[in-house]
Amino acid sequence: MGTANISSIDTFRIVGSKLPIIKKYIDVSDIEKSHQTIIWSIRLPRVLLGILVGASLSMAGTAFQGIFKNPMADPYVIGISSGAALGASIAIILGVNIAFINISTISIFAFIGALGAVFTVYNIARIKNKVPVTTLLLAGIAIGQFLTAIMSFLMVIYSKDMAKIIYWTLGSLAGKGWEPLIKISIPVIISMIFINFFARDLNIMLTGEESAQSLGVDVEKTKIYILILGTFMVSMVVSIAGIIGFVGLIIPHIVRIILGPDNRIILPASAFVGGIFMVSADTIARTIISPVEIPVGIITALFGGPFFLYLLRKSKR
Repeated sequence: MGTANISSIDTFRIVGSKLPIIKKYIDVSDIEKSHQTIIWSIRLPRVLLGILVGASLSMAGTAFQGIFKNPMADPYVIGISSGAALGASIAIILGVNIAFINISTISIFAFIGALGAVFTVYNIARIKNKVPVTTLLLAGIAIGQFLTAIMSFLMVIYSKDMAKIIYWTLGSLAGKGWEPLIKISIPVIISMIFINFFARDLNIMLTGEESAQSLGVDVEKTKIYILILGTFMVSMVVSIAGIIGFVGLIIPHIVRIILGPDNRIILPASAFVGGIFMVSADTIARTIISPVEIPVGIITALFGGPFFLYLLRKSKR
């Protein structure tokens, strides 16, 4: 869907004409070149990036809610997205370009910033071995705002990079193409697969940390592994798409209500539903006041803000 009206049949033909084996059987000579470019070079990578971003944020949110035993844990709320955006902003300002195993400098800086944010929030919020809702929220919001303030200060000092940095704070899937998608897809998908290996441990940890320890789960190590994997996934997608809030808060709750608390089911299901939600939100962002495009982070915040208030009210009751 979009400003250019291209039929579903033409879309499938264009995509099929680019795929190995079947491309020799599909003739697209009757379809305008501009339509072929729109579908293959603009819309398809954008949809696939939306799926990857939504799946990453949702799965990370599910895993964080599991290890913190806290319904409010979400990459955006606990400051990870702000840390990743600050790291990405520093990389933009420094202008360094050193790719490591095909991961860009911006992504590496985003991961370092996100990791610093999550461990700071976790250590501030922890009381003995527990992470209460109130302290997690307060620590996450405080650290997130502090990091955003640093980012705003950098925008003032380095005004020539201001437009690029503002983009990180709003979140958008526009104009990315294939290159950034290909760069982050393999590391993100591998991280997702590894997080699923901890589903059984997360289930056992629901019974209580002492009980999990007695059943052979190394609770602290499991928490650290999940924190690093989740933070890595979030920082990769934030380094490309910017800060997109509340996806990791809304989707795990919806999936949990429908499918129950078993993490072996809700981790992959959250990724699946998160991908659908993100593509839907991006489609609304692109088409609601077409041809003007709204950053997708605004759409997810419009959904997420009221949902967050509902969860707060529910936990208060």
